[in-house]
Amino acid sequence: MFRPAKAIASILLALAVYAPARAADAPPARPADDAAVAAREMAQAADHFIAALSPEALAKASFDFDDQERVNWHFIPRPRKGLPIKEMTPAQRNLAHALLSSGLGNRGYAEAVTIMSLEQVLHDMEAGGTGPTRDAELYFFSLFGKPGAKDQWGWRVEGHHLSLNFTIVNGKAVGGAPAFFGTNPANIMDGPRKGLRVLAEEEDMGRQLATSMSDEEKETVMILKEAPKEMLTANNRKAQLDANAGLPVAKMTADQKGLLTSLIKIYAYRLRPELAAEDMKRIEAAGMDKIHFSWAGGLAAGAPHYYRIQGPTFMIEYDDTQNNANHIHTVWRDLERDFGDDLLLKHYQESHQEPAK
Repeated sequence: MFRPAKAIASILLALAVYAPARAADAPPARPADDAAVAAREMAQAADHFIAALSPEALAKASFDFDDQERVNWHFIPRPRKGLPIKEMTPAQRNLAHALLSSGLGNRGYAEAVTIMSLEQVLHDMEAGGTGPTRDAELYFFSLFGKPGAKDQWGWRVEGHHLSLNFTIVNGKAVGGAPAFFGTNPANIMDGPRKGLRVLAEEEDMGRQLATSMSDEEKETVMILKEAPKEMLTANNRKAQLDANAGLPVAKMTADQKGLLTSLIKIYAYRLRPELAAEDMKRIEAAGMDKIHFSWAGGLAAGAPHYYRIQGPTFMIEYDDTQNNANHIHTVWRDLERDFGDDLLLKHYQESHQEPAK
């Protein structure tokens, strides 16, 4: 039988719904050692979480860093490994949320825990049905390697419509992708939470950009008349799509460029500000004019639709096609650092260089 969330979870969810921070309001990142600060705070949160676990719970939550489970990610309701919130004590739940918040900004944390809460909405909507189990406590925490280790470690929080993957290398560098956020319902149509739209800005700002296009621009932006049923990269280990699909930023108006930049920041600043600022720095260094924006499906609110933002270092995919276009999937993919790939390669190369003769 479905168990209601504990009191502490209710408080966290209420805070998430009523006090989200806008990405544009994110505080400036700290200078010089941003990633090192983030890595240290994540390791501290992970250590506190570990210290509260029983041997049995720790065994469920722990994996070797090289275990293939680290890259076995998905966003659908399915059996998962790791330690679920459902099996945690109240104290462990608090520390699990502290770990979750160590990787996210205020807005990202608000979105994440509110997405978890939507499982209760789905449970109530589907009462008596034969579909998947809907349970706001079936979100799993996993640790890969030893937090704070000299070389590398990682952690993941995952369940239906949420997959957050962090890789920490040498205590100095952090990769925070893939980062998936989804909502069903995207817009709660009735009941006490009627009108809640967790990913409203992602939807509205994307449509605002697409509808700002001239007829000629729309011919380039529109890559498909019918929106795909799912994100094209799905849960692939590597995100690989046509980098030149859609309209390049170089051909956008100043207003469109500003709107696209704001939309990218909405996604980037789901992560804690230090990591988001680093991602934005890399995006700008690779060339904003090389970014492409593409759209598929209808432009009117309520029509199934899809958009993609892709540059040399990153890709954003968004789709809203299922359940009468009231079911959103979004993902941030780092084309160099998904699961820490580029960071790990650099660390390996630097650690295994032959000494100069």
